[in-house]
Amino acid sequence: MAKITRRGFVAGTALTAGAAALANESIALAGQNQPARLRYRLGIVTYNIAAAWDVPTILRICRAVGLAAVELRTTHKHGVEPSLDAAARKEVRQRFADAGVEIWGCGTVCEFHATDQAIVRRNIDTCRDFIRLVADLGGKGVKVRPNDLPKGVETARTLAQIGQSLAACGKAAADANVEIWLEVHGRGTSHPPHIRTIMQEANHRHVGVTWNSNREDVVDGSVSQYFKMLQPWIKSCHINELHSGYPYRDLFRLLRENGYDRVTLAEIAGMPDAASGERLMRYYKMLWTELTRP
Repeated sequence: MAKITRRGFVAGTALTAGAAALANESIALAGQNQPARLRYRLGIVTYNIAAAWDVPTILRICRAVGLAAVELRTTHKHGVEPSLDAAARKEVRQRFADAGVEIWGCGTVCEFHATDQAIVRRNIDTCRDFIRLVADLGGKGVKVRPNDLPKGVETARTLAQIGQSLAACGKAAADANVEIWLEVHGRGTSHPPHIRTIMQEANHRHVGVTWNSNREDVVDGSVSQYFKMLQPWIKSCHINELHSGYPYRDLFRLLRENGYDRVTLAEIAGMPDAASGERLMRYYKMLWTELTRP
């Protein structure tokens, strides 16, 4: 996951003047020249805004705001973990189905860059546990991450190791009919050309990328260069503070023009209570609606 300094959207505080202006503009435009319905949808990552919400609270807010899908990040209050037994998994799946909210998948901290191969194997085994969980929940995929380029190790060697680990996870995912999503993340590993190298090494149809809306994506004010580089593998998308200066109109245009028909998931810092979180997400959705408008 990105550092809080890069996710500096403090929940419960007033929106900036620029964000408020966008929201007001969106309201004023309602009903005027509405574009064709977007193929992609807005959802939420429980990291960190919903880290303290249980499943009923998550579902109530998603329904109230109109959020389509949830990535359930590990260690949070929702408690959706591989430790759940079959009955509990069935109950969670039914709760989401009854609410009309999609379990997009699970967000793990599985990572494969370690120099100690025993650690790498443990992370692969943990990923397989999450694959079984997501399959039982009826979810789409498991988010994993690269997190570092170890010092003293040739970069190409680390990237190949991560890719080979992903291939092993991809085989298990294919058997379970789910996907593996590598987040564009980590010290050095968030560099998009490195992500491309990892994907080429993995070379598995069930392994793709979670676009993570990093500052490193931006070249000359646009994300076009690196988006086009990774586009063949983009299967999920994290977004963060929509008023942060990141070129979201540019990103959303590229997603639209390339036929992306999945989700953009709000990953926001701060841990508000349910009432503040719902209010924040209502504003967030208005900004998202404006920024996704052609």
